[in-house]
Amino acid sequence: MTAISKSQPPLSRRLALADTPPEGLELDISATPAECAALASHNAIPAVHRLHAELRAQRWRGDGLKIDGELRASVRQTCVATLEEFDSELVEPIHMRFAPPQEEAPRSRRRHDEPAEITLDDDPPDPLIGGAVDLGAMVSEFLTLALDPYPRKPGAHFNEPSGEGAQILSPFAALGRLKPSGEP
Repeated sequence: MTAISKSQPPLSRRLALADTPPEGLELDISATPAECAALASHNAIPAVHRLHAELRAQRWRGDGLKIDGELRASVRQTCVATLEEFDSELVEPIHMRFAPPQEEAPRSRRRHDEPAEITLDDDPPDPLIGGAVDLGAMVSEFLTLALDPYPRKPGAHFNEPSGEGAQILSPFAALGRLKPSGEP
């Protein structure tokens, strides 16, 4: 088993635009056990049991790529209310567009009173660096975005401390003891 260094992404699968036929390409990405461990460490969760993405890559606007698909993962997280570990299933749709970075048009070719073209319909595509995209890194990002930042174990409830001890736990109670008596 090979260790994954901190300089490498936890999951990497490169796809070059040149390797994508005009009719498109079906791709399956499954993380190895070592990659699952690296993804868990990268996301500060106890475990990634399984990660699989089914993707369809198609050429987009001639020199770009459009990626559509779905990510499925089984992960172990820690409940924020009880601090117990629990397993959960994630399903996340993936829709991305990539295009080569466009150089800004020289100012001399554009009139000063002419506004720059702005399209608010779509997000701009992500950059296609060196004619390729790292599908593994993209899937890793979608996993991170799909994780609940405040995971709760199903049925878990936080019980607020009550009684005399609850006031001692409050930082405001400690500040109140520092206030001289007689002040409101």
